[in-house]
Amino acid sequence: MMMEVKLWHDKREREMYENFSELFAIIKATEKLEKAYIRDLISPSDYESECNKLILHFKTLSATLRDTVPSIQRFADTYRTDCPSALYRLATSGVPATVEHRATVAASTSNSASIVAECVQNFITSMDSLKLNMVAVDQVYPLLSDLSASLNKLSILPPDFEGKTKMKEWLSRLSKMGASDELTEQQSRQLHFDLESSYNSFMAALPKAGN
Repeated sequence: MMMEVKLWHDKREREMYENFSELFAIIKATEKLEKAYIRDLISPSDYESECNKLILHFKTLSATLRDTVPSIQRFADTYRTDCPSALYRLATSGVPATVEHRATVAASTSNSASIVAECVQNFITSMDSLKLNMVAVDQVYPLLSDLSASLNKLSILPPDFEGKTKMKEWLSRLSKMGASDELTEQQSRQLHFDLESSYNSFMAALPKAGN
């Protein structure tokens, strides 16, 4: 004769084990959803909708189980869920992969925009300084150095971009001169010409709005 074995002794314990079961199901469902998304078996919009539901459900249940499940990783290890993607999505990220990717792209775009602005400012400052007859090496070199550094930070520019190569040549030339030495009128005109030409090439290399 088989004896019935109860996992719980009272209503409170029964509720706890039911919550454990629900948590286990959420983790497993999230793992399947993550794999489906990676394999293009579900559209991004459907994935995001379902993932948001699971994350919200997980957060609500986690708050309920705060005292009995202080660590979701320990829970996963204890019940051998083997769901690393789900644990990352639910416990670490807290947002669907689609939202995560959009945030990354936005941050990258914002970062590029700030570098472009920095390059433009350095071009203008360098050209204006020559117009103001600031032609001493210790005046020109720092400006060209800043411009060169900002151009090198912009990933959309190729290594052989005109502005990069010309600034490198000018910095090499200036480094062989003394700090108090001044550019001749011819050198100053040539540098201004190179800066203007590089600036025009730089503006032409930037992605057009809407592209």
